[in-house]
Amino acid sequence: MENMIVVPGLGGSGHDHWQSHWLRDRRGAVRVEQRDWDRPDLDEWVAALHDTIQRATGPVVLVAHSLGCHTVAHWAHRHDARVRAALLVAPPDIDHSASLGAPIAGFGPPGANPLPFPTVLAASRTDPWAEIGWSRLIAQQWGARLVDLGDAGHVNPAAGFGPWPQGERLLRDLLAETAD
Repeated sequence: MENMIVVPGLGGSGHDHWQSHWLRDRRGAVRVEQRDWDRPDLDEWVAALHDTIQRATGPVVLVAHSLGCHTVAHWAHRHDARVRAALLVAPPDIDHSASLGAPIAGFGPPGANPLPFPTVLAASRTDPWAEIGWSRLIAQQWGARLVDLGDAGHVNPAAGFGPWPQGERLLRDLLAETAD
């Protein structure tokens, strides 16, 4: 999985976040870097993802969390590139999250077209940033297979997620399904 691109959300993924664990454990995996993790700008974030994908030497696997999921969806609706598959974890409901004070209103509304690559969307029933019904709807709109994680909060360190072996299994299964 040498072309795994990690796409963090608002604030980036800290040292204990499962995305950071995965980056440390996988040779060749890279993280999309943003100029400002705390004041997201849709066009900048999409451009940074595009630049990262363009530097890859072959098909890539995208692993996004939270606002990174919307970055992937907006990118996919603007660009075409060699994406083998995507694992999208805990995308926030933009309207709901913005109403709670998250500075992400510029990322809405989420694209309603199917993503052009196989996608798994993993969502929690207790995510404070998105209700499971909204997650089901966005998974359907994006053409993603929904995985209900149950009581998993926002699937981040605050919810008890460090290395996250279940996520690694989801990614392995997705890649097995998309193997040539």
